[in-house]
Amino acid sequence: MNILWFTWKDLEHPLAGGAEVVTAELTKRLVQDGHNVQIISGGFNGAKRTTEQNGCKVVRVGGRLSVYWHAYRYYKKELATQNWDIIIEEVNTIPFFTHWYTKSTKRFLFFHQLARQVWFYQMVFPLSIVGYVLEPMYLRLLRKSKVITVSNSTKQDLVKYGFKKENISIISEGIDIEPLALLANITKYSTPTILSLGAIRPMKRTLEIVKAFEILKESQADAELIIAGDKQGKYANTVLKYIKNSKYKNSIKVLGRVSTEKKMELMQKSHLIAVTSIKEGWGLIVTEANSQGTPAVVYNVDGLRDSVQDGITGLIATKNTPKSLAEAMRTALTDTTLYERLRTQAWQWSKQITFEQSYKDFCKVVGIK
Repeated sequence: MNILWFTWKDLEHPLAGGAEVVTAELTKRLVQDGHNVQIISGGFNGAKRTTEQNGCKVVRVGGRLSVYWHAYRYYKKELATQNWDIIIEEVNTIPFFTHWYTKSTKRFLFFHQLARQVWFYQMVFPLSIVGYVLEPMYLRLLRKSKVITVSNSTKQDLVKYGFKKENISIISEGIDIEPLALLANITKYSTPTILSLGAIRPMKRTLEIVKAFEILKESQADAELIIAGDKQGKYANTVLKYIKNSKYKNSIKVLGRVSTEKKMELMQKSHLIAVTSIKEGWGLIVTEANSQGTPAVVYNVDGLRDSVQDGITGLIATKNTPKSLAEAMRTALTDTTLYERLRTQAWQWSKQITFEQSYKDFCKVVGIK
């Protein structure tokens, strides 16, 4: 089959995250099964206009906001006369509206999450207001579409905006790292260690993890916090300044970007991973950490309540506040029996969340046998 895939960023984009990993894993498997896949994506500084990823041709057009217009122009000029059996349109904040100009017997929207509150964390005023107001409007224009998503939270969000339940299919998430063979093979750090892993961005609310850690330190004097991830930008500078002025600054390590090897070490040796995003499609970092023997403490938000089974594979804070998050941290760290149960069950569950299953689900939804 000929498959055309629209997305605003590909795996090599500096801002690539979990959604791009999913796309790469699915398209790689499509190519391995003999399908022709082309990806239309947005460009970035230093990017090649045309490249290849796992056998997929990637064409980059436009930038963060102009990619939607340039994708339309590129399609009309270069691709409109070709026969595309399936068109996948990833909707990451803004749709491509491919149903207005592409021809295909099958077309699917692929949502990891809706933006909603994210507009206020990632966009400057007044664009944040504009985006928040416009999103429900353009979702209404798409409500008759067939949809693929990765969590029940996102499905329920879409239903609120007029999408029919029967048109929304959930596929499994997957992780691109192997779960530990045995939990006993890993030794944790000698002191209770909380891990924050991922770019320090407004929507990740990293500062709330720092504040929760400060509360935890009041009763857990030997606790330490490790923050690993990109530390560029205004928000990151705010977080770094706060840490510099914290009375617990000597117990907080900020590593910046880390290698894959270091990421694995951190996930294996830390006692807990904390995630406080305003919203997630699934919370891939949670499952990755689980696979390495580390349970999560998280806020009760879309995506995270899907990737964490409260009291079974991790703990969900009773309120989305640093105080409640600190209480969850303290509970997990001081109750040894509970901690070992969470750790073991999280590890076991991670084994079920694979890209092999994700690909099987995807093929069933789009009609590939």
